[in-house]
Amino acid sequence: MKVICSSEESLYRPEAVRWRQRMEMMKPLGDTVVLLPCSMKKPYSNSKSHQKFRKLTRSYQELIVTSPFGICPRELENTFPIQSYDVSTTGKWSSDEIEESGKLIEKYTKGKTVVANLAGGYLQSAEAYLDDFVNVCVDERPTSPDSLYNLRMELKKHQRVNRREKTLHELRSIAKYQFGEMGDKFIPDNVKTKGMYHKRVLSNGTQLALLNKDYGLFRLNLPGGEILKDLGINIVNIDFDLTTNTVFAPGIDKADHNIIPNDEVVVVKDDDVVGVGKAIMTGREMEECDNGIGVKIKHRVK
Repeated sequence: MKVICSSEESLYRPEAVRWRQRMEMMKPLGDTVVLLPCSMKKPYSNSKSHQKFRKLTRSYQELIVTSPFGICPRELENTFPIQSYDVSTTGKWSSDEIEESGKLIEKYTKGKTVVANLAGGYLQSAEAYLDDFVNVCVDERPTSPDSLYNLRMELKKHQRVNRREKTLHELRSIAKYQFGEMGDKFIPDNVKTKGMYHKRVLSNGTQLALLNKDYGLFRLNLPGGEILKDLGINIVNIDFDLTTNTVFAPGIDKADHNIIPNDEVVVVKDDDVVGVGKAIMTGREMEECDNGIGVKIKHRVK
């Protein structure tokens, strides 16, 4: 599903506002953050400009500056809605766009060394909110040979992050985006991933979830549901035996009020996880409605 962002009002679309709220929770990996401009093509890594950047920046924390979503850490670039929005990248930004991106850049990079390869509105948003950073861009062309050369030479002075840490950080960042502040606890230290496209997320050989690359989000398995239940996240309490793959609202006792439609949820009866699935209603609607489907079950205890 495409998210069309064609005017400054797009800053206030629910998807953009929610994204920016979630970005306030994100933390960078390592000591250095590299700021890069967004691209028309999504995910950004598929664009020619980002393929050039990535040859130099892939071993560092990359932060993509974009409007109306503000910022996107590289590890979240496959996540809905950032992987599918359409926006005209003119490079000319309004004061509101500069402010929304700038505030997030400032918060995200606090205490870190910042290297930027930015021009136009992207650069203005960094300049407005950062006291100190190096901008390597020459002649307002981030992809020019001179800009890329400067980027390479500058990054040689900075410490890289190792691949294992990067994988763990990516999974935890996605979990925090999807499940909120405590979401990173969903991913244990011993996690492994398997699969070429969709990734199976495993701990001690047990599958916790599937990382769906089309949406960049986790789809829960029952053991993953156990972890979320212990964290107190996205719980739906029922008072009946779950024998089908549909949970109707009248059977729901209580539901986490943070749940919105399409969220992954854990269905619990008598403090036991009995199923995991996708929310069809908000948590509040599940509690208040007298009819309708609350949750579509994907896996249940047989």
